[in-house]
Amino acid sequence: MNIETYKSYRGLPTLAGLATIAEAAKPGLSVEAVVARHKRYHYAFVRLHEIFTARITAEPVYELKTGFSHHAYLCAEHVQALRNRVAEMREPPLGLEDVPHEGLGVFFDEILAAPTTEALLVGLYEEALPALDRALERHLADTNPLVDAPSIRLIRFARMELSDMIDFGRQCIECLVADKTHHELSGWITMLRQSLAVAGELDGASPATAEMPTRQFSKKPFVYDRVPRRDERFQDLWNQGVNAESFIYNADLPAKPKVLMMLYKRLREIDVPEMMASIIVETKGKPWEYYRDMSRQLWDEARHAMMGEVGFVALGVDWTTARITHNWSYRLNTECTPIERHAVLYFIEQGLMTKTGKRYEWELGVESGIPLAATFQDYDWADEVLHAQLGRLWYIPQIGEWKEALAYGDKCWTRILSNWHAVRDQGLTKHENWWPLVYQQACAAWNNPPNAQALAFSETYEGQRADLKTVASSG
Repeated sequence: MNIETYKSYRGLPTLAGLATIAEAAKPGLSVEAVVARHKRYHYAFVRLHEIFTARITAEPVYELKTGFSHHAYLCAEHVQALRNRVAEMREPPLGLEDVPHEGLGVFFDEILAAPTTEALLVGLYEEALPALDRALERHLADTNPLVDAPSIRLIRFARMELSDMIDFGRQCIECLVADKTHHELSGWITMLRQSLAVAGELDGASPATAEMPTRQFSKKPFVYDRVPRRDERFQDLWNQGVNAESFIYNADLPAKPKVLMMLYKRLREIDVPEMMASIIVETKGKPWEYYRDMSRQLWDEARHAMMGEVGFVALGVDWTTARITHNWSYRLNTECTPIERHAVLYFIEQGLMTKTGKRYEWELGVESGIPLAATFQDYDWADEVLHAQLGRLWYIPQIGEWKEALAYGDKCWTRILSNWHAVRDQGLTKHENWWPLVYQQACAAWNNPPNAQALAFSETYEGQRADLKTVASSG
């Protein structure tokens, strides 16, 4: 009997369907070689997570802001999976924080420091992600499919998500990067490829074929920009003229228009990824599980914003007529430390766990008779329960005990005094009441007349936080 003549029982698939006997009879990669490659994949995903996260806040384009939020989270999960796999292979996770090769360091430093959105997109989606995918593809070709089956499972899953990410990026480049701009980046693209070549490509499995290139964009170290920016669809960014929470908790108002206010609150949550990115970027030295969990929450908050976008469009409302502000993320990012930002985030999350929090919003969705609203609030509620748990895991131990942590969050939020008068007096906003226009659009789509009391709503955030607590004004 030999490989050519060997037959399984009644011709059944061999080796649990992993491979043929002939495929599994090839020696493949050693444990040492697999670990060495995994460490490079790990480094690539860590750097990609860093880049995506670091560019969320200052990226103006909403679709890219949410896309980067998603891709940062996916990278964080693949980092965790690779760390777990390395620890299984006779090797504790030592050396995972090291730069595997100087060329790889230069490669990712250059993309992180890309001075424009166009360069960033090209660097990420035309160079970095495809290079990582090629490395993973070669791993599948080189390794033994039986003995390295756990790695193969991780790699197949990673490649599936890399494919989605690359496709997203390709479409973004087609929409945003002109041919002329792409041509102007050709020298930089060549430099990126030389950085990989000198490192033996991303996996280190090829001989070095180039000399170390001279840095271009990363000659000066990257400096994180914590100031949130928005594209031109986001108008009147300092507007605090419509108190959404006061409307939602008003027992005299009907449920259906309250759904519009909840959708406004969901879309307004784009400021949470802008703020959470600053926490992640500026908080150093935590276990990777911290960054993975925080990235999960950041991505959830981006999804919540997109729920608002979808909800408005589905109801026939132009969401740009609402004033989706950046007041919260701007002030937290520019006036608070990372731990103070986390404290405010946790305090708000705990407030959402009461009966008047996320459960109430879900009940409103059900009562409204709008199935999509009920679905969105159902998942929003579930996400916030998870986020409260993550806050207990990662925030409370930094402060002490629960009551102390809660009080600190309240204090930090109160310290960000209301700037309602200040921004008005500086001419940054007139605090326009945008609500009637939004409500009338929805009523027209519903073919229903507006509720007179709902239409007349005009309460503002003057002197109030979003939890309706009165605060002093800084202006």
